[in-house]
Amino acid sequence: MDAREIIKRPVITERSSDLMGEKKYTFEVDTRANKTQVKDAIQEIFGVDVEKVNIMNYKGKYKRVGRYAGFTNKRRKAIVTLTEDSKEIEFFEV
Repeated sequence: MDAREIIKRPVITERSSDLMGEKKYTFEVDTRANKTQVKDAIQEIFGVDVEKVNIMNYKGKYKRVGRYAGFTNKRRKAIVTLTEDSKEIEFFEV
């Protein structure tokens, strides 16, 4: 898989914004990607040094619309911790 296929989008929430101060960044990643692939993709795309990667899986939620029922898409989230001497990732240009 290509690095741009592994990393789908950054997750921007209040909690993930607080973690950015500790050099921890949250991304939604491909459900088939493992920790090593996520680490390599982040280093290739942003040019930073990654210390560790934590991954969480989320099941799809059961939803109904009238008589039709189904599940939302499952997703996978990765929290990437950068090394102390690494530069920071800029999501918003100031």
